Amino acid sequence: MNDTATTAQPHPPTSLPSIALLGAGSMGRAILAGLLAPAVQVQGGIRVTNRSAAKAEEFEGTSGVTAFATEDDPEANRRAVSGAAIVLVAVKPAMVPALLDEIAGALEPGAVVVSVAAGVTVATFEAHLPETVSVLRSMPNTPALVGRAVTGLSAGTRSSEADLALVRSLFETVGTVVEVPESQLDALSTISGSGPAYVYLLIEAMTAAAVEKGFTAEQAAALVNGTFSGATELLVASDRTPTELRIQVTSPKGTTERALAVLQDADLPALFTRATDAALARARELAAG
Repeated sequence: MNDTATTAQPHPPTSLPSIALLGAGSMGRAILAGLLAPAVQVQGGIRVTNRSAAKAEEFEGTSGVTAFATEDDPEANRRAVSGAAIVLVAVKPAMVPALLDEIAGALEPGAVVVSVAAGVTVATFEAHLPETVSVLRSMPNTPALVGRAVTGLSAGTRSSEADLALVRSLFETVGTVVEVPESQLDALSTISGSGPAYVYLLIEAMTAAAVEKGFTAEQAAALVNGTFSGATELLVASDRTPTELRIQVTSPKGTTERALAVLQDADLPALFTRATDAALARARELAAG
């Protein structure tokens, strides 16, 4: 398997088979939003489960979606996966083993089960599910909510290239997909999975610096949020590297050069290496139970 990235902006028409989404939390709903985009056709519809009947009622009137609540239907998860070609498991990691045992006998032979649960390995999924189904593991990030996710995707031991392509097309409805071996997925989570938090921390710090220089909170937010948004959009639109764009902004002996010298004295590359190393150590602790 190649370590490749594919992007879906703008998104071409996509046709997917029937889908069950077990768990309708923030990430599950973000993925669902992508599946409900006009360019996506889900043959056979989407079945969604969660614990709360009140949350299930929120999907009433959503075309192509049937929602079930486990609090008033003990068979909800089994009914949702019956006949589904793709099953997305998006519940909390601690709930996964019991859920897999619950649905194992109701899965269709040939179904593709996809983990969206952080830290739960392919081996765990495969140990709880029949050999007639294939398993893939995914690691989306929160910009899925606006269709700009970066999703890591890893094959299981019994998944095919066709299974991988099918699930890749599903996650492309919410952004970019990077295929990696599962051994790299925890490392990927320290970059793209945790990455939005790093960006927000930088925005917080720059906003605080702006307020310290006399700008109102509203002015500071406009200055900093707009700068981050504009800089990233320019990077995406440009054929230049981040280094080239940084140099373009940095006039010799100018103010930006003086500011960057302070940041470079802090050795940001080493700082980010230490931070992502800490995140990776924690991911391995969680995976080990």
